[in-house]
Amino acid sequence: MRRIFIALALCLFFARPAAGQGESPAAPAEARSRYEELSPAEQEALRQRYEKWKALPEGEKARLRQELDKLRALPPERRERIEENWRAFRALPERDQKELLERFARWREMPSERRAQMRAIFNEILNASPRERERYLENLRTWRTMSPSEREEARQKWRRERRNQFVR
Repeated sequence: MRRIFIALALCLFFARPAAGQGESPAAPAEARSRYEELSPAEQEALRQRYEKWKALPEGEKARLRQELDKLRALPPERRERIEENWRAFRALPERDQKELLERFARWREMPSERRAQMRAIFNEILNASPRERERYLENLRTWRTMSPSEREEARQKWRRERRNQFVR
């Protein structure tokens, strides 16, 4: 997953023309000029990313190019939000980046129905009053401290209470 982000970042760095535009004759000179403006450490980091890009299988490169085309086709505001998120991600400590990538991988492996359910819950929390949102977050903090058996017991209790509400 990290390889994908690195390769996408490399594509974004080199791919300056907007969607639908070809490379201008001055593009290589402009890219060289941008490269020369980088610090030696940044140049080395870019060289390393480029080596990783060259090592990717052609199919992966093609997929990343398609993703880049999709990114270019987005409205400018959406692209800017994505780029801001990317910069925020890159600013995180490496262990936090790794954790986020692992969570993202788990998210992608979930069945689409489960992802939809989780999105609905997340939106419910976002749209809740500040007091309700704090209650959700407190429950989440409590949940995280529980062992798997305690969580299962809490689920069973919640289900019994829900059933009793509908029986009355």
